Amino acid sequence: MSKDLQHSNESLPTKPSQVRISKEKKQPIDWKRIFFICLGLGLFLAVYYSPDWPGVDDPAGKHFALTKEGKAAIGLFLLTATWWVTEVIPIGITSIMVGVVQVLFLIRLPEVAFTDFMTPSVWFIFASIVIGLAFSKTGLTKRMAYKMLALVGEKTSMIYLGSFVMVAGLTLIMAHTAVAAAMFPLLMTIYSLYDPDNKPTKFGKGLFIGMAFVAGAGSIITLLGAARGAVALGFFQEMTGVNVGFFELSYYMFPIGVVMVFICWAFFMVFFKPEKKSIPGLRNRVEFLSRKLGPMSMNETMTLVIVFGAIGILSLRSFFPMLHFLDKSGVLLVTTIGFFIFKILTVKDLEDVPWNIILLFGGAMSIGYCLWQTGAANWMAINWLVLFEEAHWFVFVMGISFLVLIMTNLIMNVAAISIILPVALVVAGYLNVAPDVILYCSLVTAGMPFLLLVGAAPNAIAYESKQFSSGEFFTAGIPMSLVLLVVLAVFVWLIWPAMGMPMLLK
Repeated sequence: MSKDLQHSNESLPTKPSQVRISKEKKQPIDWKRIFFICLGLGLFLAVYYSPDWPGVDDPAGKHFALTKEGKAAIGLFLLTATWWVTEVIPIGITSIMVGVVQVLFLIRLPEVAFTDFMTPSVWFIFASIVIGLAFSKTGLTKRMAYKMLALVGEKTSMIYLGSFVMVAGLTLIMAHTAVAAAMFPLLMTIYSLYDPDNKPTKFGKGLFIGMAFVAGAGSIITLLGAARGAVALGFFQEMTGVNVGFFELSYYMFPIGVVMVFICWAFFMVFFKPEKKSIPGLRNRVEFLSRKLGPMSMNETMTLVIVFGAIGILSLRSFFPMLHFLDKSGVLLVTTIGFFIFKILTVKDLEDVPWNIILLFGGAMSIGYCLWQTGAANWMAINWLVLFEEAHWFVFVMGISFLVLIMTNLIMNVAAISIILPVALVVAGYLNVAPDVILYCSLVTAGMPFLLLVGAAPNAIAYESKQFSSGEFFTAGIPMSLVLLVVLAVFVWLIWPAMGMPMLLK
């Protein structure tokens, strides 16, 4: 036996009393987490096993009963919302739970509940995120960020404003989901110049929550900002016989969209005031980094060609009915395929896709369709709307706006519009309210879900920055939602009538 081995054996303990078992440090019990897990489960079980809830009649006399499945869907929503807001488990895993509960409690069939996780809308979000990855990998985001910073300067207040205006401007010509996905890596680049360690700060929270809020505000201005506009105009034409044109929509939506963008800037300057007033030497540093990038590479050029080609086709769909057969998700997914054909991205890059966010939206689609298909959403909408049957027209209009605001935070805004708008237009006729104001108010509040991450894709994309929790997003969204309703009230009472929008039927 070697001397080293012999010495090693001699150093080992030979008696049990010499052996000390190291105890792992016990982790304290997270009672808050346990409480919210139990609260969510308790809400679901309480609703699920409660006696049947009464149905409701709409103003036209049609009866809406709440089925057992519909009641279960409401309970599932309460469970999901509790876990999503508190993040007691990862939001993507909560989304998986949405499908599992539907199946185990026989709310919907498995092939329906789980298929919703891969609807065209989820694929659209996936394609938008991949566009962001391509922009980031090729260096386009750095190039864009440096150009913007060189323009707005070193003051953090102007960096806020420049970022928000850029986001809102892009939503005029492309879907706000794609804008958020493309802007996200750009804002990450900007933030790295503020805090190289990427730790959460007030400036970071304001920058990314602000991106989500402003993307919604900008997306209401044109039909290109989101799909909800086309869906709403389709319902409106079918029920009223009036065709609202592209530029007519923008005429009324542009002023309120712009006002909300600047209000968002003021809000974040007050409630998320940057720790630093400026970043000294930023302009010189940006100029140096911009020169270091050199001329635009072939991959950057190809990325722009692929992305703007898809955006061009999506834009043309809004102007030429013969192109409506082209599905927007299919068109945007062509960009993903193109990135791999031209070797801009590789299989390794797929590891950077934030699957937690993809699952979040899969779960959002599933719970949204669950509320819709079981009749729970209709039942809730009618119960709310009948409260305003004999109300003043202004109270009725704001009541509709509030309902759309809440519903669009809970389910897809397209679904919220599809459920509420037809019923609201019927009730409006009884109150002598012009359908136009119902349409525009619904589009405004449907476009700005400031409360929950599942309300819109930009909310979830911003969350990937890890600068804020879903609870912090919710907390910031409460005052902004109230501000939105106040601004909308001013437009309904004063500005839109002055612009020529009818409020009452003649």
